[in-house]
Amino acid sequence: MSRAGGLRDFYEDPAVPVASGDARSRRQAQLLAAALGASPGQLVVDVGCGDGSAAATAAPLLAGHRIVGVDWSQDALRRARPRLGHVVRGELEHGGLPLADGCADAVLFSEVIEHLVDPDRALDELWRILRPGGHLMLSTPNLAAWYNRGLLLAGWQPVFSEVSLRGIHGRPGSQVVGHLRLYTARALRSFLTAAGFTQVRITGAPFHGVPRGLRLLDRAACAVPGAASILLAHARRG
Repeated sequence: MSRAGGLRDFYEDPAVPVASGDARSRRQAQLLAAALGASPGQLVVDVGCGDGSAAATAAPLLAGHRIVGVDWSQDALRRARPRLGHVVRGELEHGGLPLADGCADAVLFSEVIEHLVDPDRALDELWRILRPGGHLMLSTPNLAAWYNRGLLLAGWQPVFSEVSLRGIHGRPGSQVVGHLRLYTARALRSFLTAAGFTQVRITGAPFHGVPRGLRLLDRAACAVPGAASILLAHARRG
């Protein structure tokens, strides 16, 4: 995916994570499989596929459909190719994705939007490649996750937020992953609707990085999407 020039080296660093948790991937794939129904052979484009682990987790639930991975990072594509088979290098800006208008029945956009300088341009591209009525399955960390509410009250920086690409400051954790944008459930719904997507539904998913002793609570929080760790959005192209 396209980032400002100063971020390119950061995202090509093999030490920077390009995968997220299996629980989110499975939940997202379940929602997509239900949306696509029984018609086989539909095209699912995983935009920002990373190392392909999310699509590989989803593949058994999407059997009979075609999955193509797209990413900006050459290193990520090298790791994704054995898992996906069909991968292509592409950017959301500077010419757009190397895909035809209206070619995709569904787009997976998992843990990508929080990394983008220009998320508006990204949604324009996803809209372009989706067929009318096509499905957008987007996931992103929740700024208003249940623990972030407590951290803010205590004067701490929220989890998922980053003030530097060189280190973590003022919040729990130690790994920099390059988050530039964060959304609440309300903001994400409004953002997708403003971009022309319809039937926006938001559910929650757990975060694999939550300490073991808090994971039951984190899973329970998914019942209230606005407080969940991860936001899962399912929307349609109008």
